Amino acid sequence: MKQYISDLICTVSMPPKWSVGYHQCRYSYDSSEKVLKVVRTFREKGIPCDVVWMDIDYMDGFRCFTFDSIRFPDPKSLVDDLHSIGCKAVWMLDPGIKKEKGFFVFDSGSKNDVWVQKADGSPFVGEVWPGDCVFPDFTSEKARAWWASLVKDFISNGVDGIWNDMNEPAVSKTVTKTMPESNIHRGDADIGGVQNHSYYHNVYGMLMTRSTYKGMEMANAAKRPFVLTRAGFIGSQRYAATWTGDNLSTWEHLHMSLPMILQLGLSGQPLSGPDIGGFGGNATPKLFGRWMGLGALFPFSRGHTETGSIDHEPWSFGEECEEVCRLALLRRYRLLPHIYTLFYHSHTKGIPVAAPVFFADPQDPELRKVETSFLLGPLLVCASTLPNKGAHECAHKLPKGIWLPFDFADSHPDLPLLYLQGGAILPVGLPIKHVGEASLEDDLSLIIALNENGKAEGVLFEDAGDGYAFTQGDYLLTYYIAELHSSVVTVKVFKSEGSWKRPKRNLKINILLGGGAMISTNGIDGEEIHLTMPSESEVSNLVATSEFEHKKRMEESLRQERAELSKIPVDMKSGDWFLKIVPWIGGRIISMTHLPSDSQWLHSRIEIHGYEEYSGTEYRSAGCTEQYKVIRCVEQSGEEESICMEGDIGGGLVLQRQISILKDNPKIVQIDSSIQARSVGAGSGGFSRLVCLRVHPTFTLLHPTEVVVAFTAINGSKQEISPEAGEITFEGDLRPNGEWMLVDKCVGLSLVNRFNPREVSKCFVHWGTANVKMELWSEERPVSNDTPLRICHQYEVWQTS
Repeated sequence: MKQYISDLICTVSMPPKWSVGYHQCRYSYDSSEKVLKVVRTFREKGIPCDVVWMDIDYMDGFRCFTFDSIRFPDPKSLVDDLHSIGCKAVWMLDPGIKKEKGFFVFDSGSKNDVWVQKADGSPFVGEVWPGDCVFPDFTSEKARAWWASLVKDFISNGVDGIWNDMNEPAVSKTVTKTMPESNIHRGDADIGGVQNHSYYHNVYGMLMTRSTYKGMEMANAAKRPFVLTRAGFIGSQRYAATWTGDNLSTWEHLHMSLPMILQLGLSGQPLSGPDIGGFGGNATPKLFGRWMGLGALFPFSRGHTETGSIDHEPWSFGEECEEVCRLALLRRYRLLPHIYTLFYHSHTKGIPVAAPVFFADPQDPELRKVETSFLLGPLLVCASTLPNKGAHECAHKLPKGIWLPFDFADSHPDLPLLYLQGGAILPVGLPIKHVGEASLEDDLSLIIALNENGKAEGVLFEDAGDGYAFTQGDYLLTYYIAELHSSVVTVKVFKSEGSWKRPKRNLKINILLGGGAMISTNGIDGEEIHLTMPSESEVSNLVATSEFEHKKRMEESLRQERAELSKIPVDMKSGDWFLKIVPWIGGRIISMTHLPSDSQWLHSRIEIHGYEEYSGTEYRSAGCTEQYKVIRCVEQSGEEESICMEGDIGGGLVLQRQISILKDNPKIVQIDSSIQARSVGAGSGGFSRLVCLRVHPTFTLLHPTEVVVAFTAINGSKQEISPEAGEITFEGDLRPNGEWMLVDKCVGLSLVNRFNPREVSKCFVHWGTANVKMELWSEERPVSNDTPLRICHQYEVWQTS
């Protein structure tokens, strides 16, 4: 693989060190003031961040190479303010250029004859963000040079990096979402000459980033360009980082993000990552925190979300999630010396930065199935992508050999587990807030895991963090070794390369013993440092103490997390009913008591059952399993007692639920559920919105052997279903004709559930042990902004004897 990358397609360009930090983005931060507020909040809250991103809303009417004169009146001043607090700025440039006479980019491109053509030789026009657009023909050197000159001038506004999006190229209002295959590209002779679009489609994005990269080089040859692309091809790692496109705020897409970046690394594109938290839809606190814990250790680490979604900054989901994000990003910045060294190795040798676990043992076929762990050199990262289990609760397959766990006293159920391979030395820096805070004189730590022979080695690459002086020898590459002899470990510099002198700095040595335990000592970098190993009994005590402290930290984190999520249920007490609702955990009714009879028709622990809804689509069954958002709550004040909640189910769809005790009939509890479209247009991911709605109450039975479900079907037949029936489904004319009853013969009461049969395509009964589930299913169909999917039903208690 190294030969394929280094000899055939070339290695990744060495990125500027600031680009290896954390990036914060959304579509869009809509003004200079908002951009500064976001970055200053990172600084105030002590959460690391190096880069903020500007999406298309910074432009004047989505015209590339322009700035909105009201919202971004002085981009250079904005960037100066950002630089003063240690933050870089990346700005978007798309290939679609507004077709508008008088717009300098369109006029210049037309004069230079650089547009992709239709078969008749006229410029192809397609719709993108600004409306009608023309597209540069990046297959031509003339067009690439023209674009590079525009980029060169654009950089003078203080631009630190450029984001090339929509460069498949994306075109709206076409079946294929790209330009017709019959379009003509006047390509250079060495890449194929004049060809139709089908020939050049897959390389269009890479050729765009190539010219963007060139323009940044022309603007400042002393800096390494940073470009991000959505579309790439083999070799595009020479010009741009890659992100995995418009993903969704779902657990499935969190899980998918890891194998995606590993496969990109195997294909020669090591600087890659997903939109942390998901682009489409609203993340929940649990999902966002878990995704940040994993994404903070990806080669490219950026949070990003779509327009119309809730805020997706680390502090947007409550204190618990904020703390998880802070811990996750502080981890990344402590590991930056190691990660930056891995990029140097990738640049010089062609090896991935993030690698599959089977790299540690290619002979073990089981490791090739692992999708929740990955390697950063000798560092093994084991995560969880399950909503109900932390990494410490999951089974992780380790490669053969010695793998010793460690952390930075930051254990948390939502953070990955870290293991260091026996025989490795891991360089670790200080917990800085941005790359610019670091200095060569800062204290350095070495975390050491000895192998079975009592030896370990590691390497650290240091340079200016930008520019190309490192290619002329201006760097320091240090090889450290550790060896155990007669209970004494000696740590020293084995050799070094580069013209830099070793800085005068303290060096902390940490030797892992197992179970997270370590012994430490201090010294001076470059000198021999000696550390005496403890006896076997002392090691056992240290390991036991470390494991106990780790378990205690995990349990404390779980207690805080449960307290944050559970909160105090919302009480609704009016008329004949007393309800307890936990909107933060699936919007569940966990208690439903009929006050005149004191009968408790539904009683459930928060974690299971209760009254909730699910959605289903062609591709997955999503549903809201946590974190509804309360959008309206009316208590007794002469108005109807009600609570209205929303939960995101992806793709611009929300599941809204209103629970009411009716003012004009306080004997009735009404539950109105609907799936509604909020933003299902461009940018929503383009996946199907064919959905169904399933309302799913589970009732506790006080007298299990004396309860039946009874109703009259649409066809007039009488039905009575006892617990012996197990599971049974009613469709068509066998459905209840607008109501069914849960009859408790022992107390002579019935819980009557009324609904509109036109809204319900299927009814389902499942008898459990001392409980019964009574479900209503809607018909599967597409949802748009004009046609929500709805089931409204009511509960009332009747006396039956």
